[in-house]
Amino acid sequence: MHSDNIQTSKSIQQETGRTFHLATRLLPERIRHPTYVMYAFFRVADEVVDQTDGPPPTVQHEQLEVIREAALGNIDPAETDHEAVMAAFQDLAERHDISEETINVFIDAMEMDIAQARYETFEDLREYMGGSAVAVGHMMTEVMDPPQKEEALPHATALAEAFQLSNFLRDVREDIHDYGRVYLPQETLDRHGVTEEQLADAEVDDAFRAVMQEELARTDELYREGVAGIRYLPEDCQFGVLLAAVLYADHHRLIRDRGYDVLTETPDLTRRRRLWLLARTWWHWRRNGDPEATFYTVSAVSERGPGETPTDTHSHGQPTWRG
Repeated sequence: MHSDNIQTSKSIQQETGRTFHLATRLLPERIRHPTYVMYAFFRVADEVVDQTDGPPPTVQHEQLEVIREAALGNIDPAETDHEAVMAAFQDLAERHDISEETINVFIDAMEMDIAQARYETFEDLREYMGGSAVAVGHMMTEVMDPPQKEEALPHATALAEAFQLSNFLRDVREDIHDYGRVYLPQETLDRHGVTEEQLADAEVDDAFRAVMQEELARTDELYREGVAGIRYLPEDCQFGVLLAAVLYADHHRLIRDRGYDVLTETPDLTRRRRLWLLARTWWHWRRNGDPEATFYTVSAVSERGPGETPTDTHSHGQPTWRG
């Protein structure tokens, strides 16, 4: 891969994905550079549909189709608005044998964001995440090329879903106000009597808190399933993925500390908190070398024991900083 193209991709990640960038820096170079490229590619496609004053849907579709054709190697990257990123991704896809199906599933999910802004059930949302998050997880797994890939993939799927759900739960306010989207399943909102008007008006009451508790519990379970598969990854990749899980899951602590209020302000991890979690995760990792044990000691997700329900949580004695 051309170093200038990698640097362009790295800069995009530094600017738009601080949490993921910190974890990426802990990956070995052979994985770190492709991760910069993949993140930049995902971001380029995502920004087509995530513009508050973006072009009309027909233009967005056309832009995504150009990105699709470039990613598949059917057109020259110079024909796109993101030559460096697309050239780097074409090279990566060829080197790591990224399937056309995986690329198409991802772009299809971006297309879905143009036309669909509500999801009736969690299974409907999961179908969307199959492209937007799971395809990403599968690309990362292909690049890492673990010796037990078939065993690793289901866990990679769960962890990718958990990461995206954490983002959805953090960004409820931004999604409805800036993009007119609601990623909380309609069935969950209906079950607790929460309306879209309530979300838009930032009314945080016990019903909304119950919605958040239910969706956080679902996401916690996916973290458990995902982290259980880190042991299948190459040893020099495990800590970077573990740290990403710890950092993304820490948004759950922020949400709970705020009384589940994600409607008046979007919770965000401070730089101080991210670095503190990095140090603490590294210390426990060096002590035991066990990704699951480290995750449950450091993260905002509890290790569920006999008799516990999915909503049980433990703080593990962590200090809480608003961030």
